[in-house]
Amino acid sequence: MSLTQAERYSTPVKSLVSAVVWLLVFVGTLQAGEKIAVFELEIVRSGDIAGAPERIEAETKRLAMITERLRGHIAASGQFDLIDTAPVAAKAAAANLQYCGNCADVYARELGANYAVTGTVHKISELILNINVQVHDAAAEQAVAAANVDLRGNTDESWRRGIDYLYENVLSPRLRKLMK
Repeated sequence: MSLTQAERYSTPVKSLVSAVVWLLVFVGTLQAGEKIAVFELEIVRSGDIAGAPERIEAETKRLAMITERLRGHIAASGQFDLIDTAPVAAKAAAANLQYCGNCADVYARELGANYAVTGTVHKISELILNINVQVHDAAAEQAVAAANVDLRGNTDESWRRGIDYLYENVLSPRLRKLMK
């Protein structure tokens, strides 16, 4: 093959390769999910049941555990691109996200997320607890989905089962509707 013949085939091949690359980029953009920021869940204690220091420490670890499980469930669903909240973690921890006037939405937008997920574990007693999760449209600053589940027992197992049930049976179907 002469150089002239090679040049004649080279231009269409380059164009085809370029078109394929752009098509893959475009398809990848279409398949990318909405961005979601899942903030650390917080605990709310009723009345005078603050608990002993060792219980508070155990509950703090459980909050981190169920937050990570919730993030894992959302990431595994493939519906959303999970955004790392570490850049605003200190501000979020200081703000009390449930009562700060949509500051979670502000932080989510700051991170480039479309949605902000916040939640609490309401400790009514050592026996009765409740996990509440809210999903906000960060731009509109309004709740678009919510879920809650009651727990019996203040143990690692009850918290783990609670967050798994909450995601699989309550929150996940609502998130699927949200994405349609």
